[in-house]
Amino acid sequence: MNRRDFSLTAASLGLLPLAGSLHAQARVPKAGTDYIALGKRLPVDSPADKVEVVEFFSYNCPHCAAFEPRLEAWVKQLPANVVFKRIPVPFVGNDVETKQRLYYTLEAMGKVDEFQLKIFQAIHGERQRLFGDDAVLAWAGKQPGLDAKKFGELFKSFSVVGKAKRATQLTTDFQVAGVPALGVAGRWYVDGDTAGTLDRALQVCDFLIGEARKA
Repeated sequence: MNRRDFSLTAASLGLLPLAGSLHAQARVPKAGTDYIALGKRLPVDSPADKVEVVEFFSYNCPHCAAFEPRLEAWVKQLPANVVFKRIPVPFVGNDVETKQRLYYTLEAMGKVDEFQLKIFQAIHGERQRLFGDDAVLAWAGKQPGLDAKKFGELFKSFSVVGKAKRATQLTTDFQVAGVPALGVAGRWYVDGDTAGTLDRALQVCDFLIGEARKA
């Protein structure tokens, strides 16, 4: 979803294609065409012998919801020297900071893998209005396997708020134009627009991971 299309009404109008053409799959990715080489190399949190891949996403984005199963399957096949992280963006909807803190609370509790798809399903499949702090806290209190008290404490904690602010800065640093999007090694940016499709974006990421490993 492009940043200019941040409202949930606009977001509900359609999904990006997930399947690339045979021609697209065979084409060698090129900077400026299939992906963007950043003007300066950004710092990463991962060790020097690891390649860091980040996904920029929003729980409010239907494209991200549709992409999530495909992304999770791809992540499971990544080499051992690749570190994958998610970055919740500060756009798409009017409660973006709430959704950023939702993600980082789950991360702090080690519950992202368990609840990532469930949240997308709640918002986009079941049409639950998880809008604003109160709604998110109420949702958390109903989830089996989720400590509601601990969730509430972390949700408004200094560490989680700080991570949300850093996510906003990273979104700016990577010049994220829309979601879902991916960053590789703090050097390259790719999304469905640059690559042509989201499946193609994952293929481009595979290529860029290989390039990063050569460095």
